[in-house]
Amino acid sequence: MTGPVPYHVGRFPPTDLQWQRIIPLVGPANAALARYDGLLSAVPNASVLLSPLTTQEAVLSSRIEGTQATMGEVLQYEASGTHADIDSEKALDIDEILNYRRAMHQAVELLDGLPLCQRLIRSLHETLLAGVRGDDRGRGRYRTIQNFIGTLGRPIEEARFVPVATELLPQGMDRWEKYLHAEEPDSLVQLAIAHAEFESLHPFLDGNGRLGRMLVPVFLFARKLLHTPTFYLSEYLEAHREEYYHRLLAISRDDDWTGWCEFFLRAIMEQAGNNERKARSLLGLYEEKKGWMTEATHSMYGGATLDFLFSQPIFSSTHFVESANIPPQTARRILKVISEKGLLRILRPARGRTPGVYAFAELLNVAEGRTVF
Repeated sequence: MTGPVPYHVGRFPPTDLQWQRIIPLVGPANAALARYDGLLSAVPNASVLLSPLTTQEAVLSSRIEGTQATMGEVLQYEASGTHADIDSEKALDIDEILNYRRAMHQAVELLDGLPLCQRLIRSLHETLLAGVRGDDRGRGRYRTIQNFIGTLGRPIEEARFVPVATELLPQGMDRWEKYLHAEEPDSLVQLAIAHAEFESLHPFLDGNGRLGRMLVPVFLFARKLLHTPTFYLSEYLEAHREEYYHRLLAISRDDDWTGWCEFFLRAIMEQAGNNERKARSLLGLYEEKKGWMTEATHSMYGGATLDFLFSQPIFSSTHFVESANIPPQTARRILKVISEKGLLRILRPARGRTPGVYAFAELLNVAEGRTVF
């Protein structure tokens, strides 16, 4: 029986990439990303209209780590404001997903005054693990004990992979940060290598996978390759989970950086196309419902209503009245009208002082890419 694969000490950054294999993928991957960004740049308020994709990414990235909550369950919890009727494990899953989304929003704010650096990464990690599983495992701080990747409860000797030793971690993270800002032939190849190195260093005791995947849109946004950081790779990585882990492991085991870069560029290319199609569907739905909303409500607040529904497709009546920037009496009338006309699905009827909970089912189905409501 072979032992665990150890971290590739002294072999980062790679010096012998086989560019003849990588170059045929570089152009198509960059072109697919540029097409998607072109769509984002043409959309006013893209961060609001495409916010369901942010929640979906949080769900999928967390699912790779084993969570089971769905996007609908996350949004319904937010709308109801309570973990009642949710088992404790599912509640923990939902809290992790909400933290992921908070950390993504925080990244945008921090990049307004900070470069992409270790300080920013530690801040995101602190948010990611706040009040959830792993909160007591050095939140926001690099690990000071050896970790490893393997079967839960089994010893390090049976691990699949052992990240860099703790005494080498600080200089490893320094090299990683320096590489983030190096002049490299292609930014997407640079991102591929930076993501893999972060996962290989595994600098925290918990949350490394989620944070490493968050690095993808954050890097693209920081490099101005995206107008908004709404490019999410977890859908592809979850669908190709075994190859994802295999390619990462092969870097340390076989020095196969080239195979990893090929995998990553294909992921960017395919996911950019999927993201573009989904974004176009969401924007098409917005345009369609904009006219419908005007006709149905006969109100100057139809646009504000629709913006609210896209930002929070599951919501309580109280939250709508308080947060949609519509006069309360008008908001109540609009909610009644669009619900009666079938735009919304009632998830929980109002009872006494308990507000009703509504879902914009058509939007959720588009965001999920399948009928879930």
